[in-house]
Amino acid sequence: MARRGGQGGGKAAAKDRTAAKGAGAKAQGRRSGGRAEREPVSRPVGGGVAELIPDRERPRGWTLLIDGAPQSHVDLDDPAHLSFAYQRRIGHVIDLAAPPSQPLHVLHLGGGAFTLARYTAATRPRSTQQIVELDAPLVQLVRDHLPLDPQARVRVRAADAREGLGKFPDDWADLIVADVFDGARTPAHLTSAEFLAEVRRVLKPSGRYAANLADGPPLAHLRGQVATAAAVFPELALAADPVVWRGRRFGNAVLLASALPLPVAEFTRRVATDPHPGRVEHGRALTDFTGGAAVVADAAAKPSPAPPPSVFENP
Repeated sequence: MARRGGQGGGKAAAKDRTAAKGAGAKAQGRRSGGRAEREPVSRPVGGGVAELIPDRERPRGWTLLIDGAPQSHVDLDDPAHLSFAYQRRIGHVIDLAAPPSQPLHVLHLGGGAFTLARYTAATRPRSTQQIVELDAPLVQLVRDHLPLDPQARVRVRAADAREGLGKFPDDWADLIVADVFDGARTPAHLTSAEFLAEVRRVLKPSGRYAANLADGPPLAHLRGQVATAAAVFPELALAADPVVWRGRRFGNAVLLASALPLPVAEFTRRVATDPHPGRVEHGRALTDFTGGAAVVADAAAKPSPAPPPSVFENP
């Protein structure tokens, strides 16, 4: 959503976020259970007009929208709550990255409302986290209205995602999470094998990479991204809604990659038992899915496809 460095699923987590938008809009100007009403907040940021809409079902819950499309959800009382399906899937990646409660070094490419950094801090205290987010006005909006827990060890850098990645030392991260969109599209320079080579350089040998990708029929971008990741990482898994796998709807997919074997069975079980169940593919089935797609190099890289306008229509 922010230019070359924003986070929050772009404008592509359609199913969850259009529902969140509707729920948030109903919260405007209301009181709930005698609680003082909370007013929406609106401010221009680098990626458009940002709004924070109160969640009518959670006393300290907020949905972040950019130009009217829900991007992130935060519950300040319960940072371990993940509202959007793609964020829950990345939450599973965080849960499975190490034994429970073990601190991690995590790099977030894209900041949004810092949802996944909050989740990591809540579930893995003493973790060291850095967020690279280009949209400085968005960062300030989030700091002003959705402050981080003072005990959370989270640093935010205002930089382009790839530029910021390049400043990290070798073998720094246990986990790198990429959730970067320019408006509704992943920037081209974050789709290439050269970018993923930098990701692997910054990861520890046992580290993992999780990326939020967005695509629709005929899934050419998604196939190319899997083929590109396979050229850099020997172990891959991809989670998405069944309707996205079948090429029937534009939506999100979470790519998981590592140099070492992944906990595919447990990841698959968790994704399948989510409120919005997804499907995970890996191994030969995922190789077959690519259909011979070419590896993306910097010279030929393109942004991810723009979602159709219907993605953002309320049900």
